[in-house]
Amino acid sequence: MRDSSTEPPARVAPFSPYVALRHLVRAEPLTVGPATSVRETLLLLDRTRADAVVVVDAGSRAPLGIVTLQDVVRRVAIEACDLQAPIAAVMTSGLITVPADGTVHQASVVMVRRGVRHLVLTEADGSYFNLVSRTDLYTLPGAQNTDLVQAILGARSVATLVTLAGEVRAFVARLVAERVSADALCHRISSLNDLLTLQVIELVAGQFDLPYVQWCWLVFGSEGRLEQTLATDQDNGLIFAADSDEQAVTLRETFLPFARAVNDALDACGFPLCKGNIMASNPQWCLSADEWRRAFSGWLESPQPEAVLNSSIFFDFRALYGQESLVNELRGWLLARASSYPIFLRAMAESTMNWESPLNWWKGFRYDGDKEFPHTIDLKKHGSRPFVDAARIYALARRIPDTNTVERLRIHAEQTGMAPDQTAALIDAFHHIQRLRLDHQVSRGAGGDSNRVDPDHLHDLDRLILKESLKQVQTLQKRLIREYLPAA
Repeated sequence: MRDSSTEPPARVAPFSPYVALRHLVRAEPLTVGPATSVRETLLLLDRTRADAVVVVDAGSRAPLGIVTLQDVVRRVAIEACDLQAPIAAVMTSGLITVPADGTVHQASVVMVRRGVRHLVLTEADGSYFNLVSRTDLYTLPGAQNTDLVQAILGARSVATLVTLAGEVRAFVARLVAERVSADALCHRISSLNDLLTLQVIELVAGQFDLPYVQWCWLVFGSEGRLEQTLATDQDNGLIFAADSDEQAVTLRETFLPFARAVNDALDACGFPLCKGNIMASNPQWCLSADEWRRAFSGWLESPQPEAVLNSSIFFDFRALYGQESLVNELRGWLLARASSYPIFLRAMAESTMNWESPLNWWKGFRYDGDKEFPHTIDLKKHGSRPFVDAARIYALARRIPDTNTVERLRIHAEQTGMAPDQTAALIDAFHHIQRLRLDHQVSRGAGGDSNRVDPDHLHDLDRLILKESLKQVQTLQKRLIREYLPAA
């Protein structure tokens, strides 16, 4: 039996919603064996001032169940449980577990959706790591949108979700007006959109006789990176288990009508169909695990322009609904191989160098001559995208499993010893550009100019910080040149 400290852990500074859960938990894991008596367990909870303890198998360290203070009140005090009985008779089994390397965002969504106050964190081998509680995850959707979250979870039709999707956008617009930070805004958008999409998939899945195989809905692009703004279309796919290519063909034909129905429902909710048809309803992106591996291998081995373009979307994949282990295995396989293809990494670096700075040589703004939106800068193409592209290269080159741009930059900085002030400058610059994009989208809507701003219409301070942020892009690209494009 391991004991927690008798003092509660100090509250850490606000953390990123994209950080791994194992870095969030500070207390020692509190566990008991299944044969431990109810009395001993109660004494342990009292002594450590904890509100829950996990029951684990002594040999494998696999979690078997959980006992919370609510269990104590109901089963011991009200039901008059025998205090000498083994705790296994009182514990709640059927645990909801999350990988210790999962993100705070992931745990937040699971906890809200399943209506639980604790999640059990496990290692890759299934052994117990620690426990995370709702109070630990204070980045959960807060009181401001509790009713909205519950309404999404309670929706029983796509029509209802269409209405709620509009309320989500209105809620985010209010947060923008309240000057909430860019990272918090993107987290709120991603959390609510994840919940809404999960509910769409679940409602639609109930209308189809899906095959009894492991499968998972994938999200790519900004949704995969947890960086959605108010102007975002669909980028998704589907992965499933198949024993052969022949079986994969049959399973794909079964999944495609379901995927089309989900894509159409999301479109109705305000997530436009992808113009490039990167959606699960496209047979190209509804693939078995082996087929996805072959697709990634083809891109790595033949870094043609199309392969590099695909990498900017597909390599940011994230599991959303279904058997997450399929996605984790695919990510592990990809990261183990990507760094072995320096020609591909070089091609990616060369691609991002096509960026032309919106700053002229005396550091004033210059424009790309867009006839429809003259005297504007595309904050996505010329602002946030260079950060995203560089972070993706670093992730593939250094086996960083995170999909979020800021986390990729942070981990790369830690691995390479980049000075903290330089790392902070890069991240602050990315956040400022994201913030300007959201401000503009709220004021102008999600039309063709949703990412284009006229610098003359910005506040003096925002204009100054935008210039400094764009300078950071130049600094980042110089690093990429040194690391991946050395002079011949």
